[in-house]
Amino acid sequence: MSERGWWWLWMQCPGIGAVRMRQLCSAVAEAPGGLKEPWRWSLPRLQKAFGWPEQVLCSFDRYRTNLGLQPCLEVPSHVLLPCDPGWPAGFENLERPPLSIQWRGTRGLLPLLSSQQAIAVVGTRRPSSHGLRMAAGLGRALARARWPVVSGLAEGIDAAAHRACLESGGQTVAVLGTPLHRVYPPEHRQLQQAIADAGLLITEFRDSERVSRSSFARRNRLLAAVTKAVVVVECPQNSGALRTAVMARSMDIPVWVVPGDALRDSAQGSNALLGSVAEPLINPQDLIQQLGPGPGLPGSHADPGLAEDDGNTTPCTPVQIRLLKLLNDDFSFDEMVQSLQSNPENIASELLKLELAGRVKAQPGLRWRTL
Repeated sequence: MSERGWWWLWMQCPGIGAVRMRQLCSAVAEAPGGLKEPWRWSLPRLQKAFGWPEQVLCSFDRYRTNLGLQPCLEVPSHVLLPCDPGWPAGFENLERPPLSIQWRGTRGLLPLLSSQQAIAVVGTRRPSSHGLRMAAGLGRALARARWPVVSGLAEGIDAAAHRACLESGGQTVAVLGTPLHRVYPPEHRQLQQAIADAGLLITEFRDSERVSRSSFARRNRLLAAVTKAVVVVECPQNSGALRTAVMARSMDIPVWVVPGDALRDSAQGSNALLGSVAEPLINPQDLIQQLGPGPGLPGSHADPGLAEDDGNTTPCTPVQIRLLKLLNDDFSFDEMVQSLQSNPENIASELLKLELAGRVKAQPGLRWRTL
């Protein structure tokens, strides 16, 4: 069995996590048999070498007895291991690096994550309309500059960045807090499939693993470790996006923050980063000027014939383009009617067309937001 197979074998043993895998690798670094050798060691020898508690030794003994001294395990094709060439180098800077990564989608994006050639866009699940517009603007701008967009597939800011990147012909990477076959939140089933088709899904959670609240916190460290920079659009105190930003700075990864409404709870965490660990970001194009052209794969850039105003691929009428601009400026329904000097029935009809085309979403109080 190959070294990949032995790693895959050991990491699935109950009680063996990142710390104990490091112990094993350190012990066999110079051994010709690699991870195969300690598989044959007696329990007293393992206890003497590593100081493992009795419970772990008993679990290993049962595991080894079940598989035998000559096990043969095949590593699934969708699994990436630390001994593989494409393993992201940034993971080694983590206190607890993942033992494996499961992936689905465009394999060619893995080397870009390995060399940290992607940009993370993160934020709250409950953003303001301003936050959603900025997340979408960043997704479009990065896609056009051929920078892969990384986010966590959560509601709000994450989803807006993913969607805008895809709609602009870019490639986006979703770092999941679930196994590949799970969809969370459930309403993101179509979005998750779209990312698998045109971008990449990665997770450290195997199909058999259970999901808890801590699973989503754990994914934040991976998100930071595969990126060249992190952009926090809007987030409250004690949020996952805030932890991602702090973790990124601890690894000397630059962080930008979109300034938010000082009176909104959803922007308290991101605003607190300004002036301490992050640079303010007012316009998505400012970020592109700092980054320069991205390393995107062939075909990952937007068609230059697409309209720049909303990033979608189907043409808008002149009235609809004006409506989208007004919505991006947070105009109310009455203000749109007045600005376009039209009657309410016509404006309502055009908004309905935009909603059916998937360009806007109706909100309470006769308001809409762009998608």
